[in-house]
Amino acid sequence: MRFDVFTLFPEVLEPYLHSSILKRASERGLAQYYWHNIRDWAMDKHHVTDDEPYGGGGGMVMKVGPIFASVEDIVGAPPSCPVILLTPQGRLFTQTVAREFAQQPRLALIAGRYEGIDDRVREHLVSDEISIGDYVLTGGEIPALVLIDAITRLLPGVLGDPDAPQKDSHAQGLLEYPHYTRPADFRGWGVPEVLRSGDHARIERWRREQSLRRTWERRPELLETVELTKEDRNFLEELDVKRKA
Repeated sequence: MRFDVFTLFPEVLEPYLHSSILKRASERGLAQYYWHNIRDWAMDKHHVTDDEPYGGGGGMVMKVGPIFASVEDIVGAPPSCPVILLTPQGRLFTQTVAREFAQQPRLALIAGRYEGIDDRVREHLVSDEISIGDYVLTGGEIPALVLIDAITRLLPGVLGDPDAPQKDSHAQGLLEYPHYTRPADFRGWGVPEVLRSGDHARIERWRREQSLRRTWERRPELLETVELTKEDRNFLEELDVKRKA
């Protein structure tokens, strides 16, 4: 899968994309990461990519011309792949959205800066708008990395354990269960006995219950959309009874 990121600050992206799982995915040919400096497509000698907003107001707005020119030069006109604008106004990025994007062979990501982007980019160039949460960041580079990381993990062969993406928090709509490793005792705090029992059926049920418990305690709204078994529902009912006691 290929990712093309359009940004004014490509130096923000390189260290992360050259590290850990993403680096290995690139080296193995499973994912390709390209970043393009929008300034390179500015037409004036000073490579200006922002200007004052029409109608007045504070801040600067990214100009429409360099963005169109850069995207169309790299991914075609019209674009040959989805073009995603990272913006607080977009739909919320979730694991479901990550799986949706992981089906694409190529994605183009536009990282905004300053007060915003000329709205003609939104109206006539991008095919989707994505937000990673209800807070303000300096630019769209971090959100772009969030998308790349989450999507790359879902690509076949990227992770050593082929089932790992299905075990992560949110993969099945629940928060992940607790993890432990050696030593079995640290400062008097032990590892749950069930995890050392060797009984895989017990371990699987314990992990499922711990996922349910954590979700019930921390993100109960997620339970409204998760497919639950009869055992799951009985366990959650027991938690409700204990809470009310």
